[in-house]
Amino acid sequence: MDRSPLLVPDHEFRLPNGLHVVLSEDHLNPVAAVCVWYHVGSRDERPGRTGLAHLFEHLMFQGSAQVPGNGHFEAVQAGGGQPNGTTGFERTNYFETVPAHQLELTLWLEADRMGSLLDALTEQALDNQRAVVKNERRQRYDNVPYGTVWEHLMAMLHPPTHPYHHMPIGSMADLDAATLDDARAFFRTHYAPSNAVLAVVGDIDPVRTRAWVEKYFGSLPDCPTAGGGTETAVRGPLPDPVPGERRAVLRHPVPSAALMCAYRMPVDGTREADAAEVALAVLGAGESSRLATRLVLDDQNALKVSMGLMRFAHAPSLGWLDIKASGRGDLPAVEAALDEEIARFAAEGPTKDELDRARAHLSRKHLDASATVGGRADLLCRYATFFGTAAGAAGSLPRLLDVTAAEARAAAAHLDPANRSVLLYEPPPRNHTPGAGPRPEPAPDPSPATAPTGRTADR
Repeated sequence: MDRSPLLVPDHEFRLPNGLHVVLSEDHLNPVAAVCVWYHVGSRDERPGRTGLAHLFEHLMFQGSAQVPGNGHFEAVQAGGGQPNGTTGFERTNYFETVPAHQLELTLWLEADRMGSLLDALTEQALDNQRAVVKNERRQRYDNVPYGTVWEHLMAMLHPPTHPYHHMPIGSMADLDAATLDDARAFFRTHYAPSNAVLAVVGDIDPVRTRAWVEKYFGSLPDCPTAGGGTETAVRGPLPDPVPGERRAVLRHPVPSAALMCAYRMPVDGTREADAAEVALAVLGAGESSRLATRLVLDDQNALKVSMGLMRFAHAPSLGWLDIKASGRGDLPAVEAALDEEIARFAAEGPTKDELDRARAHLSRKHLDASATVGGRADLLCRYATFFGTAAGAAGSLPRLLDVTAAEARAAAAHLDPANRSVLLYEPPPRNHTPGAGPRPEPAPDPSPATAPTGRTADR
């Protein structure tokens, strides 16, 4: 198998205003998915305005010229569909899966907010969604065990001037500081047809669908408002990452002690990134992975081990590791065993059985992601956005399955302790009373001036 047939786009073209369009037929079920990716994420925010990309994801559901208030959600759901959106470091996406006969309405709704959102954007809508996003931060980050792990790791891996230093959720202070003018400038800069990909997948007539796309999107100017954007998108050389290993200890009331790591890995779209994903699957994906076998079954000093790849197209990807220790946790023993297993993998590479299990895991993961028309639309948008054409999506799984044992072994070079950040979660002492005694230790300021001693490192 050299490509996945369902991920081969039937039609791919650009409108004169720059909108990149992908159409794919699938008549198995009478549904259609509409997915719009804007090539903007938290990496495009300027200092002091973190969280604006995610805040704007919410604002896109707060009304446009002809669809006031919550009308977008209401119209899609009244027709039997499900809308949503997510924000990442490198993109923001909006998507609906609807009965096929509701496709024209859905395309009109997406076109209306792409072209006229600013006509309806008000201070009241901004304040309303600011409060929603702040509450989302409390629920998903600040008030749950291990909720801020990635916020700490990203800050440890990247200097403050790096666009990947902060998470898409943003800070409370920056969310409070965002103004209506900030939101308008962000839209003018990033929410243009030439900075977007539209994918339509499912029970569609491609000729009729193209006519609807041209009718509703084709008249939109490349720049949604006269005068153009007032910001500059972040595209170009990035600041150097923080060198060496970074370490921090957080004493929080978590269910169990934990060791979390993030390793710098190859950029997305490369053979090396595929090899890294296979290597990480061998080491830490599933209960039969090498690290789970060693730490959970043999040593019995861990409850669970997970490992995988967070792909970035504009910066080094990240290999992530999450180990929940058993009991109160002997984290030094866990880390020693981790380093030992990674060193053994780097010296010997995976066995045939390990490679087969990793391929099976990655195949299931890929099939899960592409099992629905919405999932396939998302994959097609990803490849069109980051690599210029949706056609590459069809070869994504075959490329992973083609990775050799030697290539997976070579990828282990990126798992050197000098190439990672480590976050240790330690529960407070058993006799600790909340509100008294030792307080949680914050992660250190991740600036070069506080370089560690010893080893070096969507809503």
